Amino acid sequence: MTDSDETRDLRFRGGRLASAVPIAFFVAWAIVQSGLLGIGDTTGLIVGMLLGLIFGMFLVVGNWKGYADVVFDGMTERVAATAIVAWLWAGMFAQTIQAGGFVDGLVWAADAISVGAALFPALTFLLAALLATGIGTGYGTAIAFTALVFPAGVVLGASPVLMFGAILSGAVFGDNLAPVSDTTIVSAVTQNADIGGVVASRLKYALVAAAFAFVAYLVAGSAMARQPIDAGNVGGPSTALGLVHLLSIAVVIVTAVQGRHIIEAVSWGLLISVALNLLLGLATPAEMVAFEASRASGLVQTMDAIPVVGAFVVPVEPGNTAVSGSLYTGASDFFPLIVLVLLIVAGAEVMQVGGAFEAIQTFLLERVATTVRRAETTMVLGTALVNAMITINTAAEIAIAPYIKTLGRRFNINGYRRANILDANTSALGYIFPWGGGLLAGYTSMTGLPEQYEWFTQSMLVNPASVWPYVFHGWFLVAVFLFAAWTGYGREYVSDRESKEVSRV
Repeated sequence: MTDSDETRDLRFRGGRLASAVPIAFFVAWAIVQSGLLGIGDTTGLIVGMLLGLIFGMFLVVGNWKGYADVVFDGMTERVAATAIVAWLWAGMFAQTIQAGGFVDGLVWAADAISVGAALFPALTFLLAALLATGIGTGYGTAIAFTALVFPAGVVLGASPVLMFGAILSGAVFGDNLAPVSDTTIVSAVTQNADIGGVVASRLKYALVAAAFAFVAYLVAGSAMARQPIDAGNVGGPSTALGLVHLLSIAVVIVTAVQGRHIIEAVSWGLLISVALNLLLGLATPAEMVAFEASRASGLVQTMDAIPVVGAFVVPVEPGNTAVSGSLYTGASDFFPLIVLVLLIVAGAEVMQVGGAFEAIQTFLLERVATTVRRAETTMVLGTALVNAMITINTAAEIAIAPYIKTLGRRFNINGYRRANILDANTSALGYIFPWGGGLLAGYTSMTGLPEQYEWFTQSMLVNPASVWPYVFHGWFLVAVFLFAAWTGYGREYVSDRESKEVSRV
């Protein structure tokens, strides 16, 4: 055994399940903070995860250095970096479109075509699903739609909690179905199935759940509608002109569908949105990025002579200096969430190396999954359990994928079916639990709205613990797969259809 192997061999007082203490402590902390006390504070969740990692260290048998090395290894996992990149780019993009009056344009359009509070959540679900499917990131969709569409719906009188649930439902749909989604790729590759075949076989589940969700949003939208808010110009200096940013969004979707990386796709959309803001006068340069420098500075006093540079410099009183603008806030708002994600993935790595996942999987394999029906039901519930602990859905998929593969092969279940069970539940529940990465990404975007709109009060913020009943598509997707597992709907065996060579994107 090499030194590297030794540092990865963690033993805990209390056995393998004790390696789940850091994550279990965090989940309990999140339930108390968000669910029982109603505090939607991401930094507070960071403290909970930090304490969980500290408590876990005291359970380690032997040298603590190995534990610390595993924590660092987890924080450098690619799955965490993928989520972080999606948040940063999507945040800057959404804030820049917002600065250009897109929200005001949406309100104008909804009024022009008589889309009221009752219908708006259902349409939001459909549009969010379209964007998420196109760009392949539910996290990015949750960020963008919470910043842009959520306030428009609230102005029209739609229930804030229902609007947030509709956005998260659309994100679930795209994360589950998009061919370029990380969860789609991971689910296919880990089950030795081709991505195209997986997506095609997934439609019969996703569309059934989406149909039920759409009807649910129509019914709930009508029952929960409120009086519209008289907010004047909601999002910027224009009305219909803000809709020009539909072009920016279209550029992102088309570029992503063409197979370009999400960084490239969103970067093109960001550049287009900046150009439209400047060319059409929708936002000033300083509204997108501003250096708020002391007016006493000699350099600041000469900025008028350099118009191009001076457009980005805002003189302020000494002591109030800062950097601001849509690009700045779009990125900086997500810094606490980035730290939280790194710590959660580190906790998941401790569970993986410490053997908690293996212990759970062994129990399920030997004691629970004794028939094909019970095996598939166990797959569904097992993925749900892991996602409850690891709130980054791609990381949850990677952790549970070997179990799904082993169990599926034991009962000769086709790779497409295994991939669909794996992806659906990790995609859905990551946007339902109050500590889920997708939900917190949208909530983080929401917390900046009171500063951007005078009419948006703190009471309109949706507590992460209150939205879970309204993520209709997520719940219906889980229900569809439980129904499929119990009845055999859509079940395929290896002999029914052969997967093509796996596309390792």
